[in-house]
Amino acid sequence: MNSTHKDAGVIIVGGGIGGLSNAYMLARAGHHVRVLERSPEFTEVGAGLQMAPNATRILREWGLLDEVIEAGVLPRRLVFNDAVDGSTLTHLDLGEGFRQRYGAPYVVIHRSDLLTILYDACVRAGVELVPSCAVDDVQTVDGSVVVSAGDKEHHADVALAADGLRSTLRAKVSDDEPICSGYVAYRGAFPTSEVMDRLSEDSLHDVVVYFGPGRHLVQYPLRRGEIFNTVAVFRSPGFERGETDWGGPEELDEAFADSCDAVRRGLASLWRDRRWAMYDRLPISTWVHGRMALTGDAAHPMLQYLAQGACQAIEDAYCLGTQAAKHSVEGSLDWPAVLRHYVAVSAERTARVQSAARTWGDIWHVDGLARQLRNALFRDRDTADYKHVDWLYGV
Repeated sequence: MNSTHKDAGVIIVGGGIGGLSNAYMLARAGHHVRVLERSPEFTEVGAGLQMAPNATRILREWGLLDEVIEAGVLPRRLVFNDAVDGSTLTHLDLGEGFRQRYGAPYVVIHRSDLLTILYDACVRAGVELVPSCAVDDVQTVDGSVVVSAGDKEHHADVALAADGLRSTLRAKVSDDEPICSGYVAYRGAFPTSEVMDRLSEDSLHDVVVYFGPGRHLVQYPLRRGEIFNTVAVFRSPGFERGETDWGGPEELDEAFADSCDAVRRGLASLWRDRRWAMYDRLPISTWVHGRMALTGDAAHPMLQYLAQGACQAIEDAYCLGTQAAKHSVEGSLDWPAVLRHYVAVSAERTARVQSAARTWGDIWHVDGLARQLRNALFRDRDTADYKHVDWLYGV
């Protein structure tokens, strides 16, 4: 090593939503935070995010919720339809009663808009934001951490690994690998004016989900209704056959061929030149190695069916910051205790969310008699019944 950077209190590896959430939470509490991002810019790839009250309550406490609402959309309802016949099965009202019950709204926002809001908040809070900095290793040495990045070393009291699903630093606590679900997602976000002829009235105001055998489609507006977001997900026959190049556009069309008109129209609102294979990992017993801890998708990557990936990353940041406040004595932090309690509080909940996301995906994609039974149960549901989401959205 031929260069050493100035010490920081906390170094965060990864400048996505999880990394910047942790940075902001800790910086606003007075910690010196440095974020190391491997990419040249702090950007996110993708389209829409659904932010449930378990995350928007935290954003409100951080003073960021008004910006998030201004940049996004407050949908009226979460609507579930059958993808084959197009019938509405049930819905969840996201209006005033929902907001009072959970203490915050449900917001949909473009992923890049949320990242920009968090980035600007970190700038205001004095976070050091370092792009083009790929981290090679983190070592605990004599009660501190040494973060190696190329020919530089960064020294700090503690490090957080927020380097995502394919985290290289996770190898310090687990030898597991990402698990491919065999499902692939296509996304698209276009000016609403360009796709208006393909949209139903509900889809302009609601989060609308169509689920069917081995596939589903989700649609909702973004950026104050100026952009419309569509996601199509399906099980790939090519993956099941063991092919290396699977999930292509021809499989997309085949998977949705017997869907209702609304769903087939939605396929025209997707980017066809890119796709995302869907992965998660199994829960692990610890996220801590010395004075380094995993956070966000590095700790608990989950499938998308509960729309909780970003929400759980924000919860992680809030939990870690809360534990740091609890274990601060006369300005001195017991970081090993902070990390230990952070995992003790967060790991059980995130493991439940990971497991529930898998189960929810199975329910969405059933066929035959199981589909008929699911639809009957959904139609019989009292739309004022919140018991199945209280555990997830509640305080």
